Formats: sequence, structure tokens, C-alpha cells
Amino acid sequence: MADQPFPSIAFLWPALAAASTSGMMSALAGQLARLGGAVAKADSSKPKWATANRVVLELPCMRLREFCAEDHAVPTLVCAPFALHRATIADFAPGHSLVRALRGAGLSRICVTDWLSAGPEMRYLSIDNYLADLDLAADELGGRVDLIGLCQGGWMALLFAARFPEKVRKLVLAGAPVDIRAGETALSRLTAQMPLAAFEQLVELGGGRILGDRVLGLWGPQTRDREAMCRLLQVPRRLGGPALRRLEAEFQEWYAATVDLPGTYYLEVVEWLYKQNRLAEGTLVALGHRIDLARVRVPLFLLAARDDDIVAAEQVFATEARVGTAASEIETAMAPCQHLGLFMGARTLRTIWPKIARWLIGKRPSSRRSLRPAGPGAGPPP
Repeated sequence: MADQPFPSIAFLWPALAAASTSGMMSALAGQLARLGGAVAKADSSKPKWATANRVVLELPCMRLREFCAEDHAVPTLVCAPFALHRATIADFAPGHSLVRALRGAGLSRICVTDWLSAGPEMRYLSIDNYLADLDLAADELGGRVDLIGLCQGGWMALLFAARFPEKVRKLVLAGAPVDIRAGETALSRLTAQMPLAAFEQLVELGGGRILGDRVLGLWGPQTRDREAMCRLLQVPRRLGGPALRRLEAEFQEWYAATVDLPGTYYLEVVEWLYKQNRLAEGTLVALGHRIDLARVRVPLFLLAARDDDIVAAEQVFATEARVGTAASEIETAMAPCQHLGLFMGARTLRTIWPKIARWLIGKRPSSRRSLRPAGPGAGPPP
């Protein structure tokens, strides 16, 4: 496969839907055959975080990492995506760290869910297992948190807020695919078109898991397209020389460090959330209860990316009509960036996330929807 620019759709789960069914299946089968069908090696490397932190809780599915702690402060829990790449998406590098942006804006107790790569023994773990660990993390932090969900961590955060409404004080969803049918991207379209059997076969080829390194291998050699990286990360034009080369090397390293997903969890997300849209339509059952988003009545902040090819802005903003939160308690913002730019982009972290942090603290933006850029298509659907 020829070298190509960083395909933003390849960064986050489920990257598998970015190719045709036949092309993806034959490529993956061929790759596994070349590897002799061996089970993928367990990833023993330690993820690199930009900010000092400590693990305060070890759970079957995650490590809860604490970046700064003041006992009197309401904890801010960042629910990172459990996707193709590591949770370091929330703390990638100086100038590209959501954790640092939040801390710099005044949040003094921040934790991040560091989801563990699934070993063979974890292949049958389900959404319920991950939701249960998120519940334990909230309990560890005192039982009530401000919850920030990023991308795939966004629907998980919303699911948690509906299942345990008393445990969430305020909720932020950033680039979160909630109502899949409210808008369309290449990802949601191809996920809908691919038969479930194709996804099941991908899991079978991975021995019951989605193997991140092999999925990544389908995209060919790592690209050296510096311009594409600079757009994604919103790198200032003045940055050059050793600093830019160092950032590029760190990004390449982050891109190459993948996680594996349990097959059961993966197939539930594909079928229940993407194909059947159960979360938005109120038919999803989690930890024994049917999930009704109207139970979410807490203050809500919705953030979408204008140029997102993974999660359409409409899929994020449609949450407003599904939850029970009063309209006066909902804030929305549209960032002029691509998907990754919501969490790693220097400009977005410098301009939008400090406003979200102040909203969490209690200082509301000057007016509702004030963070959206003007222009056609800037806002959510009417």
C-alpha cells in the first residue's frame, strides 16, 4: 500500500469502516496470513504522558490517572476514547494537551480514564464491563464528577450520565457520536453499509479481538506528511527546526502505539450504536436498565468540529433534543478544525477549552452559542 497522508478517519475507532468490505477483508486476511496467524504480542510499552500523573485506581478495563488533586474541588473526569489509539490523546504534548489546557484555566482536580489494551482473556468484555469500571472510577473520586467525554468516550460518558444521573454534576461531550442518523460521515455511511458479518469476521481474524497494530498496518507505512500533521495539530507557523521535528517524532510514536479491542465490546458498538442507533432512540440496555437520555438533566456543553469526517456536527448537536436538560442549561460550540483538532489542536486548546473549563467552574460564556463561528453550516441542524 502506497504511503499516504495521515487519514484522519484511521485514527479513531472504528477505522475498519474506512475501506470497502471486500478490500478491507482481503487486506486483513492477507496480513494475518503473512504473520502466520500468530496471536498479537501483548503491548507492554508504557504510554507517554506530557504531564506528570499517578495511577489512583487499577481496574480490569482501565487505570484511573490523576493529574492534579485538591480535595475540596469537584473532580473533572475525562472519559477518553477507547479506540485505535491510547488515552494519551488527552495529554499528548506541551501545547497539545487537553489536561494542561483545563488545568491552566483553573480546574484543579483532573483525572483521565486510561483504557487498557485488551488481552486475549478480555475478548468477551462488553460495554457493561467498561461502564461498570467508569462507575467505580466516579465512586473513587467521591461519587459525583464533572464528566468530559471525548469522541467514543463521549457516548460512554452520556450513557453513564443517563444510567447514573446522580453521579454527574456537569457534562461535556466533544466530537461524540450520539445520534448517528442525525448526520452522515464517510465513517457512519460505510459502517451502515457493511454487513455485521463482515465485522464479525474481522473479530474472528483477530482471535476474538480487534488488533490495533494490524488494523493500523492496513494503512501502509507511516506517512511523513508534515503538512497534514500540522493541520491536524494546528501547529503555529512559527514553529520549526528541532521543535517541529520533535513534535513530528512524538506524533509518529503516538500514531504507532495502538490498543486492541475486545470483540464483544466492538461488535456491540457497531451493531447497537452505529447500525441500530439504540442510544439516541432509547432502546439501549446497560447494566440491566433501559437507557433513557431524558434522565440526563445536568448542565450540558456540546462541542463539534466543523471539518470532522468521523463525527458529523449534527450527530453531536442532536443530543440537545434527546436529553432532559433545560435549553437554558445547554451550551454549544463549533470549532473550525478536524476531529483530532478538538482534543489535540493547539488553537482549539488555547481558545475553546479554557471557556469550557470556566463554564465547568461556574463562569458561563457571555451568551449561549457564542463560541460558534459565523457562516453557513456553522451551527447544528434546526
